[in-house]
Amino acid sequence: MKVIQINCVYGRGSTGVLTRDLHESLMARGDESLVIYGRGKKVREQGVLRLGSEILGKFGGARARLTGIMYGGCELETAAVISNLKAEKPNVVHLQCINGNFVNIFRLITFLKNEGIPTVITLHAEFMYTANCSHAYDCEKWITGCGGCPELRKQTHSMFVDRTARCWARMKEAFDGFRRLIVVPVSPWQEARVRRSPFFDTAEVHTIMNGVDLNVFHPMGKKNASSARRILYVTPHFDKSPGSTKGGEHLYPLAERLSDKVRISAVGPGDWGTPPANVEIIGPVWERRELARLYAESDLTLLTSKRETFSMVTAESLCCGTPVVGFRAGGPESIALPNYSRFCEPGDIEELAGAVMEIDIPEPRVVAEKAGACYNKERTICEYLNTYQKVRDLL
Repeated sequence: MKVIQINCVYGRGSTGVLTRDLHESLMARGDESLVIYGRGKKVREQGVLRLGSEILGKFGGARARLTGIMYGGCELETAAVISNLKAEKPNVVHLQCINGNFVNIFRLITFLKNEGIPTVITLHAEFMYTANCSHAYDCEKWITGCGGCPELRKQTHSMFVDRTARCWARMKEAFDGFRRLIVVPVSPWQEARVRRSPFFDTAEVHTIMNGVDLNVFHPMGKKNASSARRILYVTPHFDKSPGSTKGGEHLYPLAERLSDKVRISAVGPGDWGTPPANVEIIGPVWERRELARLYAESDLTLLTSKRETFSMVTAESLCCGTPVVGFRAGGPESIALPNYSRFCEPGDIEELAGAVMEIDIPEPRVVAEKAGACYNKERTICEYLNTYQKVRDLL
């Protein structure tokens, strides 16, 4: 079997790590595997090809802001991707997260459909069924056709014109009649959303949750005794502006509300400003074993996101034996272990503070054992390998 994965990045971030894990597993089985990616450093590994550049990405982003079409353009990169697909003749194409001004999504989907290439699409965000925004939040225009976007500038970055209806129509046209297709949401919450989309009427849909490397994320001995609860906060980018997707604006008010009761360690890049005295800014942590150590040493992990389709932070923390407290954000509460997590009304700091202080701190290995059964990376890979075979059988 020959599989080609296409993703924005390779080997970094949750989507890049999944892409790499699948690539290595396929090769270890003796299958042929090729990864095409478009952003980040050039990787010199067997079967890994970067088509694109940061300069082209910036040009594509500027073009999208001018035209109001987020997932079009990218003519050179798209032509290169399609040329490789024609030359390689894969049995299966697996689309991961292909935003980031890397490829013309409308054109690529249409090509795969017209050529009858068995295709798997993993939905790491919502843009494949909104055709515009990465997270639709409470808006449901993505079900009926978009247009008149209430958050045009914030969601599409368009400077002049609202073309969300046009983009929606183009995405629907691209998917219409695509039968050799399996769509993979990453959480039960997202699957319920996907089944409401008119894009996937002829596609099979089933959830595969993201996997965690249990050789890295696991308990590491007893937690250090402390009179204050030790909280870990992990974000891909810290942003205190109101309404941010990761909800960074809630961190400091919570810390101040519990000033003498908690100590918070904050991980991630961004402009942290001047934090409250009980918040320690660690900054970016790129080494996964170091991140696992921070999870394992904490009493609980805090999640303030406004929306998540899955939440690797939740899965990784639980695999390290550390419970999770946060706002209801869609994916997290649908994938978390109910006995070791608490999710509150979004934006309610009082309720969140109460949950932080009231949740039990369990024996880490008990939590990790149950979490490992849910999020084991090997099980995730096995499910994808089975899905590749299943999509090949579709007619």
